[in-house]
Order: sequence, then C-alpha cells, then structure tokens
Amino acid sequence: MASISERESREIEAANASGNTPVVLIHGLWLLPSSWANWVAFFEQVGYAPLTPDWPDDPESIEAARAEPEVLAGKTLKQVADHTTDVIKALDRKPVIMGHSTGGLLAQMLAGRGLAAATVAIDPGIFRGVLPLPAATLRSAGRFLINPRTRGRALTLTFDEFTYSWANELDEEEAKELYDRYHVAGSGISLVQMGNANLNPRTEAKVDTKNPDRGPLLIIEGEKDHTVPWAIANAAYKRQRRNPGVTEIVKLPNRGHSLTIDHGWREVAQTALDFVQRFTSSDHKTTSVPKARDASANSGLASGESVAGTERGSAR
Repeated sequence: MASISERESREIEAANASGNTPVVLIHGLWLLPSSWANWVAFFEQVGYAPLTPDWPDDPESIEAARAEPEVLAGKTLKQVADHTTDVIKALDRKPVIMGHSTGGLLAQMLAGRGLAAATVAIDPGIFRGVLPLPAATLRSAGRFLINPRTRGRALTLTFDEFTYSWANELDEEEAKELYDRYHVAGSGISLVQMGNANLNPRTEAKVDTKNPDRGPLLIIEGEKDHTVPWAIANAAYKRQRRNPGVTEIVKLPNRGHSLTIDHGWREVAQTALDFVQRFTSSDHKTTSVPKARDASANSGLASGESVAGTERGSAR
C-alpha cells in the first residue's frame, strides 16, 4: 500500500490549519486527481477545505500517466479505499466525501465505514446488491469484462469509446478536448471487481448500507449516462434508502458521464454543495449558479422515482 504522498500531506495540513470542513474528492477510473481542479477552486471559494487523494501510485501528471500507463494497473477497490481512509484519518474534522464513477462507489464504501459527515456519489459504480447491468454499460465496458487478461492490465479507452461512454452528450470538439486533457489508463482489476460484484461473494465492490453512522447521502445521476445509466444509480439509491440517515437522489437531464469535467460541471458542484451545506457548518459563504439548475434537478424523472426537492429528507 502506498503511503500518503507529499502532495496529499500538504492538502491535509492545509485542511487542518484552515479549520474548515474538509471535502474529500475521489476520482474514478480513467482520470487523475487533477480532474477535480475546478471543484477544488469552487469549494475553496465557499469556505470548505478540498482534498484530492490519489489512487495508490497515481502519477503526478497526465504526461507521466501516459508515458507509463502500467503504473495504473493492479489497483483494487480495497487498496484505494484503505489509502483514502488513511488520508481521512489524518484530518482533524470528519469530512464530506464526494466521488465520481468508481470514486462514487468508493465514497459510499467509506461512508459505510462511518467516515463521512455527508456523502455525494456522482454516477456511482456498481456494488454487490445493485443488480441492473444495462446494455449501454455492457457496450461501454464489455470488451474489457470478457477478456480474462483485463485484471492485470491498465486499460485505455479509444476516442470512439470515450465518446460513447463519457461524452455522448457533448459535441465532438469538446469530447476531443476532454479526452486530450484528462483521459489516462485505468486499473483493470477495479473494473472487473465492479462488473463481477454480484457473481463473486468475496468481491471488494461492496458497501455497508446499513451502518447507522453512514451519515446523509446524495446520489447524483446524469440522465444520459452510458457508463452508469439511471437503472444502476437508482438501484443503489433503493438499497441506500434503507439506512436511517437521509438518502436522496437527483437526476440531471441531458448529462452524460463527463458531467464532473465538462462545460456543465458547475451545475453538478452546486447540486452537491446545496446538499452538504444542510449538514455541515453554517458559517460558509454561499454561491449559486443560474436558476436553470433548479429545473434541471427536478425534471426527467418517471412517475414514482425520487428527486431532491420533492422527496428530500423522506428516507431517514
């Protein structure tokens, strides 16, 4: 297990010195911590102390990650969760935990360990008990899941694969910009652990959804996400809402899996902020995005599905 890096140590020291509520931002497959740069500036501006932990051995730059992609192979979900736990335990205050994709699964794993003041899981990966495996997900990851060599490899998406699985709601110019700026290889074993979560009883892709110390949880889902379609996020929500803590879900219309890094990232960050401000210190500054955010967070749901603002606080 990798030790806490110098960069992570600096972020921990800064968070502790600030006295503000920490926000731990966990990236998923095919990204690095630097993909949260906009979010870091956003949460600093409103009075939180953001941190962006590595997956163990994450290279320091996109260039380094592309030069030696094999460094990103072999990282299991438990290794990443345990490393992030070490970072969290070095903090003076219980943090808010946020994660995207596999990071959204990891955020729920850590909340299930009782480590979160509040949790936001964005387009979260599959864990044991989340049964849907939609066709779009299989198209996004199927070629990796059927290959027995995937477990030991660092996996890279082609631009066409990235466009389908991440950037399907963007124009080609923005899709290419995001691919060139952010995309790196990802750990094959972590992908397999999620894909086989309901087949392997010893899978690491599991979440303690019943822990009464889990704290409040919000799931944010992009309506048009091909990698983690609504069926997966909603199934996770239905399992999580059995917890005595507040459990909510928001569907953002016409958003794909790139929603944390594309031109609409601020809407997602604002949705997360609105939630966590209800459960963390009240002395933070406030900020907002255009009113359109309210409409987008409360539309696109079929009858009987939950949305923040209509059922908020009902799952306690």
